[in-house]
Amino acid sequence: MRIAIVNDLTIAVAALRRVLQTHSEYQVIWVAHNGAEAVAKCAQDTPDLILMDLLMPVMDGAEATKQIMQNSPCAIVIVTANTEQNVAKVYEAMGYGALDAVNTPVIAGAVQADESQLLTKIARIGKMLQKSPISTKTKLPSSSLNYERQSDLSLKVPLVAIGSSTGGPKALATILSKLPANFPGAIAIIQHVDAQFSTGFVEWLNQQTLLSVRLAVAGDRFQKGTVLVAGTNDHLYLKPDLTLGYTKDPIDYPYRPSVDVFFKSLSQHWKHQGTAILLTGMGRDGAEGLSTLQLRGWHTIAQDKTSCVVYGMPKAAVELNTGIEVLPLDNIATTLLKKN
Repeated sequence: MRIAIVNDLTIAVAALRRVLQTHSEYQVIWVAHNGAEAVAKCAQDTPDLILMDLLMPVMDGAEATKQIMQNSPCAIVIVTANTEQNVAKVYEAMGYGALDAVNTPVIAGAVQADESQLLTKIARIGKMLQKSPISTKTKLPSSSLNYERQSDLSLKVPLVAIGSSTGGPKALATILSKLPANFPGAIAIIQHVDAQFSTGFVEWLNQQTLLSVRLAVAGDRFQKGTVLVAGTNDHLYLKPDLTLGYTKDPIDYPYRPSVDVFFKSLSQHWKHQGTAILLTGMGRDGAEGLSTLQLRGWHTIAQDKTSCVVYGMPKAAVELNTGIEVLPLDNIATTLLKKN
């Protein structure tokens, strides 16, 4: 994998080089010391992955991410000294198209936790960049409950399921900000975001909308006017008794949490039709699940190419099934209000 490093601190660049040198397939092709330099170098030689710092002179990492994704898009991971202290900037960068974020490793004698996290994220992105399609064929955990006793009240709640990835935070904020506090539907969101950022992500979303946003926990049910967000590195899914749970399977699937796993569980267990939306994102996660829901009578929406940061996931869904409605981001909330 061809990797670029963007960081103004020599010690941080050295630490990142040391981590990458532990894997022979990782090649550092260039280093930039500020965002403007990174934009210029990326236009000349676009890498597979950029490890992007946030706080730099001349141009910060968020603005550099924005310009790179507009002009010479590639996978970007934010690598910064303290992700928790810079959470607002992290989500700004993710809104522009960064895939993930991790703390900058420090130079030390032994492999540290931050180094392990960085290598795990790079390996996961490497799988995402593979051209071969990835299937989510898996058997969800079963339950011994009597499925016929599902709550009629739960089924009467209009359900909106949304999957998103690269550029998703900004797209989600755009949609949720246009929904009123008395929105009658329940909303579930699967955003590709590491578990360490899920709490901050929910707090940030709560600032963008009048609706109540919280992390989904095992045993939750869909509630009117509540937005539930997948909050672990495992996959959120709907059980036959209409409660939510998490599963590690498929364990080798690079997209975590998986939109496909969640959408397919809805197609299996949610008796009524709902609305499913696939937003901007790299790769194919959610395409199969959205197509499955469309065939079950759900109203399915894919974000259009022009308004996507990366037209990957929605494109894959449209290619699988022509019955999916394709809409600009600004029109999606309007459609939800008309249907609910």
